[in-house]
Amino acid sequence: MKKFLIIAGCVAMGFIISSCNKTRRSTGRAYMPDMAYSNAYETYAPAAERLKAAGAYYSGMPVAGTVARGDMFAYTLKNDTVGYAQSVTVKNPLSADSIDMKEAERLYLVNCGICHGTKLDGNGPLFKGGDGPYIAKPATLVGDPVYEAMPEGKMFHSVTYGKGAMGSYASQMSTKQRWMVVAYIKSKQSGGKTPAGIDSTTAAKPVDTTAVTR
Repeated sequence: MKKFLIIAGCVAMGFIISSCNKTRRSTGRAYMPDMAYSNAYETYAPAAERLKAAGAYYSGMPVAGTVARGDMFAYTLKNDTVGYAQSVTVKNPLSADSIDMKEAERLYLVNCGICHGTKLDGNGPLFKGGDGPYIAKPATLVGDPVYEAMPEGKMFHSVTYGKGAMGSYASQMSTKQRWMVVAYIKSKQSGGKTPAGIDSTTAAKPVDTTAVTR
């Protein structure tokens, strides 16, 4: 029996030694090859092009018309002359008692104060009385009859799409937050009333446009 074990051990050792004298290039059979050999994706690689080449079409953007959880219905007026003209009829869908003015002030200071100033006088850090990097003074939201008379809908349209040197803030603030900022600005103005000498057509009386804001 002892001799048999010695012979069996020698044979097994011979198999082990012989199996180590060749370089193996194959890892053997993969149980789940799609996971074992998955494609590597670089962080900033053009994934859309890869997907399109594979026959898949995905933009990474939400479906048109969808609304983020907790947000209001999207603003649907287009960014053109017609949409800008129609914006005067849009009124703030938020009621005065539903707006947290402290939060609205914070949103204004974070997003708008750097240009329009903490006092809404157009003297923000980017202008600083002409000593800042901006040569042209930003809009004076309080005290300037033009902006005092600007309807809230037109102001919201400008914040949403941008106007002149000001860019769009639709990606920085939600629909509700933009309306809150507009409400804060209007609360600092002369009650939203049209100052004397201003054409009333520039501050048309807003009408209920629930369908428009949706």
